[in-house]
Amino acid sequence: MTWLYNFLFIALPYVALTVFLIGTIYRYRGTKFKFSSLSSEFLEGKKLFWGSVPFHWSIIILFFQHLTAFLLPDAILLWNAQPLRLLILEVSSFILGITAFVGLFFLIFRRTTTSRVRAVTTSMDLILEGILFIQIFLGLWVAYGYRWGSSWFASALSPYLKSIFYLNPQIDVVAAAPLVIQLHIALAFVIVLLVPFTRLVHLLVYPLAYLWRPYQRVMWYWNKDKIRNPKTPWTLFPPKNN
Repeated sequence: MTWLYNFLFIALPYVALTVFLIGTIYRYRGTKFKFSSLSSEFLEGKKLFWGSVPFHWSIIILFFQHLTAFLLPDAILLWNAQPLRLLILEVSSFILGITAFVGLFFLIFRRTTTSRVRAVTTSMDLILEGILFIQIFLGLWVAYGYRWGSSWFASALSPYLKSIFYLNPQIDVVAAAPLVIQLHIALAFVIVLLVPFTRLVHLLVYPLAYLWRPYQRVMWYWNKDKIRNPKTPWTLFPPKNN
């Protein structure tokens, strides 16, 4: 099994990171106007709300929780030194995982049952959502079967991930981990590998400028009260404010 561990936890991470870096740069420089999630909201919106909102908020928070445990493991361990704080973190993370899982289920259900959305669905869309669905399920399995994940992630997996960037991979801990944890880690690298080829690439151009941009003032050129009034007689030219 040594060759398999070397492939999954040494070769695959470097292949994924290389493809991610080169692929995203190439795609942004060559097709920057397609650097989006290709929204289908105009095709159907009700089912989208119940899937997209819980999925996106939950997965974003979970991502930053994992990132914090990777970058600041000592801070996570210090936080978890108090049992109540550890319990709050674990329970809230598990709830977020369930929310993301249910939200993604609604998105897959919408994509496969709404004819207009299905018509614009590609094979890569289905592959990506299937992989994300499995990944979240594995994450919930890990959280339920191997408790206090935030602590052992910070103390065991964070050094392994950092060793990859130090160009000195240390896979002993990962190789000794349970199979479900190994699958969860390997599938995370597969997702990183797929980012340049899927709609996940829109995560890299999140419109953060909206947080500090001045409020936009929208002024009606038409008289909205008359336009919306069903008793207003139809004319070739819409009523204006002045």
